[in-house]
Amino acid sequence: MQTNTHSEVYRRYPKGDPSWLIDMLQDLQEERGYLAEEEMQRVADHIGVPVSRVYGVATFYNQFRFQPFGDYVIKVCRGTACHVKGSFDLLTTLETELGVKAGETTRDRVFTLETVACIGACSIAPVIAVNEQFHGGLTTKSVQKLLRTYRAQATKKEAAHEPVS
Repeated sequence: MQTNTHSEVYRRYPKGDPSWLIDMLQDLQEERGYLAEEEMQRVADHIGVPVSRVYGVATFYNQFRFQPFGDYVIKVCRGTACHVKGSFDLLTTLETELGVKAGETTRDRVFTLETVACIGACSIAPVIAVNEQFHGGLTTKSVQKLLRTYRAQATKKEAAHEPVS
């Protein structure tokens, strides 16, 4: 993900030209995974607009994020088939278990919870995707079990990266 340095992003876009605002924000987010707060003023200075305009654009479009994703991005389908089959209950369960609302990342940055209009897997409704892996036919109990599995994986990954003393 970190393919460009900040200076490369800024060199690609003409100074004082606000028509490149969205493109710059996309590139900066691509680089870091989210838009860092300290970057907003730098973008504003570069293209010659007030920082409020940069924030206005970045908050208007759903594609922009102000915090990094977690290791596991959980997308809860809210399409009609999933809704009818109980996806709202799955979402509520996940929000309670994770202690975050949709659109947020847990403090430990292990999970990000999102909703999507439709995943396109109506035949296995209700469905969630965890890092693009689909899990269908879920109930509140099975989603809790699935969450425990991902938490255990996260704990194993973390333990594998701890220095041995």
